Amino acid sequence: MALISGASTGLQLPPLSLYIHVPWCVRKCPYCDFNSHAQRGEIPQADYLQALLDDLDAELNWVQGRTLQSIFIGGGTPSLMEATFYQQLLEQIEQRIPFADGIEITLEANPGTFEQARFAGYREAGINRLSLGIQSFDDGCLQALGRIHSGAEAEQAVAQAQAIGFERLNLDLMHGLPGQTPTMALADLERAIGLGTTHLSWYQLTIEPNTEFHSRPPRLPEDEALWAIQEQGQARLSEAGFEQYEISGYCKVGQQCRHNLNYWRFGDYLGIGAGAHAKLSDPLTERGGQIGRLVRRWKARQPKAYLAGLNRAEQRVIEADELALEFMMNALRLSDGVEAQLFEQRTGLPLATIEPQLTRARSLGLLEQDPALLRPTLQGRRFLNELLELFV
Repeated sequence: MALISGASTGLQLPPLSLYIHVPWCVRKCPYCDFNSHAQRGEIPQADYLQALLDDLDAELNWVQGRTLQSIFIGGGTPSLMEATFYQQLLEQIEQRIPFADGIEITLEANPGTFEQARFAGYREAGINRLSLGIQSFDDGCLQALGRIHSGAEAEQAVAQAQAIGFERLNLDLMHGLPGQTPTMALADLERAIGLGTTHLSWYQLTIEPNTEFHSRPPRLPEDEALWAIQEQGQARLSEAGFEQYEISGYCKVGQQCRHNLNYWRFGDYLGIGAGAHAKLSDPLTERGGQIGRLVRRWKARQPKAYLAGLNRAEQRVIEADELALEFMMNALRLSDGVEAQLFEQRTGLPLATIEPQLTRARSLGLLEQDPALLRPTLQGRRFLNELLELFV
């Protein structure tokens, strides 16, 4: 990483990733607050491919000589697109931005039979990591969540992906579901563990604004049951060799999602596609006597507007008084935290800027005492919101 000449506090160019958003899905799930749109007729794959490439071309000045460390294709339901779509897309991306050796390329996929038929083509296109949106193996829970696959199809999808050669495989599971007991939640984990996956995203269902569940809330488990699920589930995952490396990420040794790690370590990422967001360093822009700034950029959410090139990119500068909270909201998700010097490298601000907050967090037992680390204690992980409030 190149140190920016003249920067008073050592802002450095961090690693670069790419997020690609595919906005279509078969049906909007009642809990989903992501930018997803129920499919109406044929998806305009060729037009969307060209729109993505035009979008990327307009963003290339942010690359600044870096290679891509990871690519994450999310949605929506990216597995609605044909394998040839991704083959062409990835080939064109690599022509514009060099891929780092061993680049991680993740695709989110539904475990339905229709999508399983495309797994081999995705592997051939260069995708080397799948994230399967299983949510639960219990058919009753799946129905309550509005999912269109069954528990048996989910197990079949995992077996199919493994047989094709996807050694890196994430299963997305939720707990605290309508009608779910601790026994049912732990049964989901047992089935996932038994399938031999190396990474699990395991997190509690939350009711988000602008969702069907928000307007018609389902009956969820009581707090006592939720706490039992969390404690017993984490103990079982640890026993099975899964390390909790961030709030909802559990993996076998060395199987962390590298793309997500770049988020949590406040790295840079380009975002292309309808509704895609980006966080980028602009270290060559002089602003207020200080060289360097960080910006967030985003694209038009509606697929029609995006395809028409309307409102293609908006952005705002992350102001200096926001940077500490922005950095900590990411870094403190990690169980191991980050090295303290990363704060200066990624924000351009001296660590002394937040020394009073760090001192307070350590005195409250929310942050480890080691001054070389920004690492939450177990108490800090349990009360993360209270820890983050110190940096507001």
